[in-house]
Amino acid sequence: MARESFEKEGPLLLIASGRDTILVASTIRRLAPENVFVIQIQHPRSRLDRFDLVITPRHDYYPQTAQAQEQIPWFLQRWITPRDHPDSHVILTVGALHHADSSTLRSAAFTWHEELAYLPKPLLVVNIGGPTRNCPYGADLAKELITKLQNVLWSCGSLRISFSRRTPVKVSEMFVREFRANSKVHIWDGEGSNPHMGHLAWADAFVVTADSVSMLSEVCSTGKPVYIAGAEWCKWKFAVFRNSLQERGAVRAFTGKEDISETWSYPPLNDTAESAAHVHEALAKRGWRICT
Repeated sequence: MARESFEKEGPLLLIASGRDTILVASTIRRLAPENVFVIQIQHPRSRLDRFDLVITPRHDYYPQTAQAQEQIPWFLQRWITPRDHPDSHVILTVGALHHADSSTLRSAAFTWHEELAYLPKPLLVVNIGGPTRNCPYGADLAKELITKLQNVLWSCGSLRISFSRRTPVKVSEMFVREFRANSKVHIWDGEGSNPHMGHLAWADAFVVTADSVSMLSEVCSTGKPVYIAGAEWCKWKFAVFRNSLQERGAVRAFTGKEDISETWSYPPLNDTAESAAHVHEALAKRGWRICT
């Protein structure tokens, strides 16, 4: 297809994301190198020369740091990737790419206006993920988070809780059991339209578990206060990502002693737009541009 469309429409821009796409994307570039421009999102771990651009979070290079090397047994170090430092065709981001930009949030604010605009303020949104290899928590964190939320509830006008697909049923049931009788609290049960974008648009502050780079990247793109829960359970590159957000002033640890009506600001993450600008620049160097 890339070869057939080249003469009429120019080169094909191929954007691939995740490990499952690496083989397909790299094969297309190998078979039609003059007809495609291949962008791989997320680090492919090896042979970055198979792609025209690689877009990946800076914390993916944590294994190269002295701190990480001390944590890796010597007999495993040769197997830990990435091994090479990023070159000029690697675009480093702070967090994950997503589509929750200002335009999308304006649209979401309109869509969710009737349901969320008139809720008592401040509106605290809580996004709960699930345990991973590098963030192995469960019921213990749930109990801790429930207690802390109960402690700050006095300062909230409204509290809305959402779970991810990775949230253990045992954990979600604990939150439902503790908060279902509280008129200030609404827990999305997974039925109907997902309110996530509406929450991003209308929330005054967020509490997010530390296991998800994507969730944290999205909420930190709003410029609103973000509290992290369970950070002490997370290690490896998750800890590096959290530290980078703290250094930017975007996040604070959730202690349960907060007054949610108090606020702070910071430069919102803008990784998607900044990465897109790099893509346009790279295409321009070849004399190409994206027709819209």
